Amino acid sequence: MLTPEIIKQVKQIQIRTGRQVSDVLAGAYLSVFKGVGMEFDEVRPYVPGDDIRSIDWNVTARTGTPYIKRFVEERELTVLLVVDISPSLDFGSSNRSKREAATELSALLAFAAIENDDNIGLLLFQNGVDEFIPPRKGQKHALRIVREVLARSKGSEQPYDEAAGETSFWRKIGLHLRHKFEAFKKRSKHQDRQTNIAQALEFCHQVLHRRAVIFLISDFLDDGYIDVARSVHRKHDLISILVNDAREFEIADEGLLTLEDAETGEICEVDTSSKAFREMASAQAHARVNRLRDSFEASGFDLIEVDATKPIIDPLLAFFKKRQKRFR
Repeated sequence: MLTPEIIKQVKQIQIRTGRQVSDVLAGAYLSVFKGVGMEFDEVRPYVPGDDIRSIDWNVTARTGTPYIKRFVEERELTVLLVVDISPSLDFGSSNRSKREAATELSALLAFAAIENDDNIGLLLFQNGVDEFIPPRKGQKHALRIVREVLARSKGSEQPYDEAAGETSFWRKIGLHLRHKFEAFKKRSKHQDRQTNIAQALEFCHQVLHRRAVIFLISDFLDDGYIDVARSVHRKHDLISILVNDAREFEIADEGLLTLEDAETGEICEVDTSSKAFREMASAQAHARVNRLRDSFEASGFDLIEVDATKPIIDPLLAFFKKRQKRFR
């Protein structure tokens, strides 16, 4: 059962992101993701100036009059949100944690996709595949995606919702996909690492047979996933969104602190009053992000960097504008 708190949060996110999507984001999204190909629309009589390569010779032979095939852009896209729900995203130094920023990002992208009549799906992961909601259309489906991100972020193990039509949808797309999901989920229980990006991307590679736009939302505290990401990107449009917090790059002077690594559970004591320690930690944080940038750029992936302490929509719009100029 959904808690009143989650229902309230879903409504708040819908209200907060709805105007941004309708006024700004949906148009920018449409201008960048225009479609995946051309599909046949109709045949019409040939007129002087038409490309003779478009002539439909079967219809022309049958009618004795030249006709051409008319094609239109196939607008409908499949968009999959691949969202990291590992413990490290609980960190937040302002009024929003990295997890809450990831949830708001998911809502913005889901509502933008639905606004443009695209299919939107969700994959939640941490040390493996936790939840998979196959791509569908509709406002209710987008709200379900936001609800699932919130629920799983709070550690809820929600079963598939019959009322939401999930079971019937699995029947429509084939039980083999459900079996793949269950196999990946079972394998995940035997993983030691808290974040396993490679396994999440491997699952995407197996279940998405049609080209899709994949938004990978994470803080990327993991290694060993680049080769799988390259393989996925050869077939799909993989866009990575790095969620950071400003405090990760600048540690405050708080004296002696006992810290726990959210990913491994390791406990350590640090002296934040030491300038040398603060500078070392800051240098390591910046170096990690620089390595990510270099690695993604070398692999041909787009990277969006989001600071959880700042407005979420700004880096999305900046990315869409930059990408639109690149593909003109």
